[in-house]
Amino acid sequence: MAKVIPSTWEGIPQTIVDRFGEQAGRQRIMVHDGHFVLVVHLVPGADDLDRKAAIFWRNPSGTWKSTGAVKGGFSALREIVGAYKTRVTELEAELDQSKRAAAYFKLLNDIAPILRSARHLHKTLQEAREAMPKEAPLIALRDTAGEIERAAELIQSDAKAGLDFTTAKRAEEQAELSEHIARSSHKLNLIAALTLPMSAIGAVFGVNLQHGLETRHSPWVFWVFVALSFVVGFLVKGWISKDEKRA
Repeated sequence: MAKVIPSTWEGIPQTIVDRFGEQAGRQRIMVHDGHFVLVVHLVPGADDLDRKAAIFWRNPSGTWKSTGAVKGGFSALREIVGAYKTRVTELEAELDQSKRAAAYFKLLNDIAPILRSARHLHKTLQEAREAMPKEAPLIALRDTAGEIERAAELIQSDAKAGLDFTTAKRAEEQAELSEHIARSSHKLNLIAALTLPMSAIGAVFGVNLQHGLETRHSPWVFWVFVALSFVVGFLVKGWISKDEKRA
């Protein structure tokens, strides 16, 4: 017998057993002579390379058995579907709180494997419903799996939209900042163009006027000029940042 099928499952057709290797494989159903086998995957993590699987067997008498990652028959199948729903609900809450690009990227990384697995789970349960039309409990599980798939798709879509919006907003802010820096640099260049010739000529010819303030009312004249320098500096700063305040 294949390793994934326990030896205690007496009566399961050899035709079904031969379809298994050493691993459960993808999510799918197998039907033969009234025997029904269902393979589903547990909720995957973002970094899980291998999927943990559970195998369910329903014999012709209607008894369910399970093996692999879970035990408990049909109730274990309900728990698996419920775990998907719980995890998707948690990610929905994370989406509501996400504001930054890193949070959206993490959310996309987390939801991607869950969406793929939930989509295959829904498809597998739909096939199971069609193969066993009289198994009414499968209807509720199939419908729940469909809701989970839809919710996961919305989370992925909204997270991607949020990431795109955040990226575009940051790019727009950077463009506005670059434009403001360019305007400010232009104004500073204008000031330098006006004052540099005078400074250069004064330095070359050693211009130093005798105005009599060197020793008069010392040191109060010095502090008055310092204060006036700060006033002029603030006026220049206000002129440079005028466009930014208007925005």
